[in-house]
Amino acid sequence: MARKERLTTPDGRYFVTRGRLWRCTDPSLDDSERRAAVKALMQARRAVQMADTPEAERAARADVDAAKHRLGERGPVWWDDGAPDEGRRHPKNTSYADWWAGLDAETRDRAEGKA
Repeated sequence: MARKERLTTPDGRYFVTRGRLWRCTDPSLDDSERRAAVKALMQARRAVQMADTPEAERAARADVDAAKHRLGERGPVWWDDGAPDEGRRHPKNTSYADWWAGLDAETRDRAEGKA
């Protein structure tokens, strides 16, 4: 199954899904570290689905969070130019507003989950 093409900001820091910015994986991670973190993330996500007690679910969610931190998708930002984290915001309400406005309507609709 081919991976869905996703809309990424020009600087590569975020991708847009359902009209929100989500932080991309830190591109400075070496391939083996990235693969290990992705594997841990997928295992943790499966554990969330399989959890049969509230405690097991909490532990699995903590593992998801740890993997996301390893990938640079949560926690301190991985860029070093002082720009703030604008994740979980609509692009039109961020420093990416001009870029967002310059996209064609079909692309924006797809990124907002309307198409």
